[in-house]
Amino acid sequence: MHASEKIGLTPATAKIGLTFVAAALIGLYGCGKEEPKQATAPTAAAPAAAPVEVATKVTIGHAGPLTGGIAHLGKDDENGVHLAVDEANTKKIKIGGKTINFVMMSEDDQADPKLGPTIAQKFVDAKVAGVVGHLNSGVSIPASAVYNQANLPMISGSATNPKLTEQGFKTVFRTVGRDDQQGPAVAAYIANELKLKKVAIADDATAYGEGLANEVEKTLKAAGVQIVAREKTNDKATDFKAILTKMKGRNPDGIFYGGMDATGGPMLKQARELGIKSSFAFGDGACTAEMNKLAGPASEGMICSQAGIPTQMASKTFTDAFNAKYGEVKQYAPFFYDGANLLIAAMQKADSTDPAKYLPELQKISYEGATGHIEFDAKGDRKDAEMTIFQMKAGKVEPVAIIKSGKTTKIGGEGVRTDRRSTSS
Repeated sequence: MHASEKIGLTPATAKIGLTFVAAALIGLYGCGKEEPKQATAPTAAAPAAAPVEVATKVTIGHAGPLTGGIAHLGKDDENGVHLAVDEANTKKIKIGGKTINFVMMSEDDQADPKLGPTIAQKFVDAKVAGVVGHLNSGVSIPASAVYNQANLPMISGSATNPKLTEQGFKTVFRTVGRDDQQGPAVAAYIANELKLKKVAIADDATAYGEGLANEVEKTLKAAGVQIVAREKTNDKATDFKAILTKMKGRNPDGIFYGGMDATGGPMLKQARELGIKSSFAFGDGACTAEMNKLAGPASEGMICSQAGIPTQMASKTFTDAFNAKYGEVKQYAPFFYDGANLLIAAMQKADSTDPAKYLPELQKISYEGATGHIEFDAKGDRKDAEMTIFQMKAGKVEPVAIIKSGKTTKIGGEGVRTDRRSTSS
């Protein structure tokens, strides 16, 4: 008999009992003597984390042709505004005691005058703080009425038609000169430097092209130059042989075209194909490197004007930053860059992003920009704006003269150098 059976335990229950005893012994001795707990000092409360400041978003609008024949110019402008916004954000600007995060809202107006007011209203509804645009005078003029009604500042870096700032609107500005400055400048160069005696004129029937051509015609006539033909096309045309044949029959020494490069380039190419040897001159809309792409060798020697300083003379800080991010400037980017920075500078001066509060500061601003010193007159025009004459040389549009306050200074030799200024605000 098993010993456990003497006390009435089965072998199984005896085994369980021994297991409990062993567990108890381990609890008492196997883990050693329990050490008394040491009193611990109360833990100091961790300092509360400083609240993270949330930057206040302020939107700056940009509008221009981002599709179509002159999209390269619209994108150039957009890049200028984008650069200004990005640079402002790196400075962590405080306005009204709050750090501002500027953002760009960009809209494609397709260079269509009918879309100008629609996009302007879109900006108003989005409560943007200001607008840099539009590229074309024909779009800027109808859009400006909407901005004025909403008391929303707009600055164009390229619209040159005088009507834009002759409407009496206090919210409209431009960082370039006007056609009634540009037209006489290029016309004077045609008459006095090229010494042309008979000139034919064509335009694209837009507010910009027709307006500029009218100013050129007026100045040439006053200088005794004979206008032998005046022809019209449109800004979507691709075939210019009919009007070119008419002008060829008048045997002009020169032909001036008021329009953009998208039509000016093909026109020039077709003129040479027709055997027209006349000198060609254009306004700022066709004063681009794109002319060489569109017209090829036919563009060599062409003359054109811009309502502002040459892009080669934009500040070094702007040019270096722009080239690193977007490549070479096409044309108007420095003037749109200045437009965006003018809005921001006026907000800083007013210590407010409210258009009603910073508009008075914009009207009286004195600012050193990428394109030089900027002040506005009572109409919103840039005071004492320069005009530049260019010539296509070896496929590049090179400045040959700067006209300011009626005085022409030739570039090169003892004249104005195209070195870039070292700084900009």
